[in-house]
Amino acid sequence: MLVHSRGARWAVWAVFLVLFVPVFALPLLVVLGASFATHWSGVLPSGLTTADYRAATRGEALQALTTSLLTATAASLLALTAGTWAALAAAALKKRYRRLMDALFVLPVAVPSVVVGLSVLVAFSQPPMLLNGTRWIVILAHTVLVTAFAHQSVSAAITRLDPSYEQAAASLGARPAHVLWRVRLPLLLPALTAAAGLCFALSMGELSATMMLYPPDWTPLPVLIYAATDRGALFTGSAVAVVLMAATLLVLFAVSRIRTRASYR
Repeated sequence: MLVHSRGARWAVWAVFLVLFVPVFALPLLVVLGASFATHWSGVLPSGLTTADYRAATRGEALQALTTSLLTATAASLLALTAGTWAALAAAALKKRYRRLMDALFVLPVAVPSVVVGLSVLVAFSQPPMLLNGTRWIVILAHTVLVTAFAHQSVSAAITRLDPSYEQAAASLGARPAHVLWRVRLPLLLPALTAAAGLCFALSMGELSATMMLYPPDWTPLPVLIYAATDRGALFTGSAVAVVLMAATLLVLFAVSRIRTRASYR
């Protein structure tokens, strides 16, 4: 849009491809190629096979995928609820208190995720909140890690809302709860769906904190990928990684469709 001449447009596309292909596309293409290979001793993989995909969509891998989907869904919903509630509450505060709340929510992503995992492990390994060894401690850790993104997304959307809609509803006698449910939240729906998609994607790929917390019967897919590559099964690990990417992209595509429909209402 900002470049008008054809030569300049070609130059912009060339720079984009030079930066995009090596940095972003090539690593994904390498994983995709490795997922179909039995050997890779040259420039390209050899011994093409789909056997690793059969292993990646059955048994332990399928159970791990289900675990990741359930964990990410639960963590996203919890993070979206907590982040939205906090953002709505912070909008009514003075600026300095709002900054303090923002800092508190950003703190878990300002430190390494392994530190968050350790803190959750220490905090919930004793009664009365004994969650260690259960699936709930994994979901809780993921929720803590992704709530900051939900809070920031919704907070940014609230600052862009036109207050005239809420004022008009209130002037017609609508109660605050009615204004919230029928006016404010529908206006925030595109931001809510975007935040939910971001939280879901981040939870699906989280590994560091999960490694410290997961019980044997609740193994997310990133842990399985790490275990496969750690024992030298790189091609199997690549196939499982492609399945993880595909599942995440499908969910994000569905969320994007919901967001698009919400934007046109």
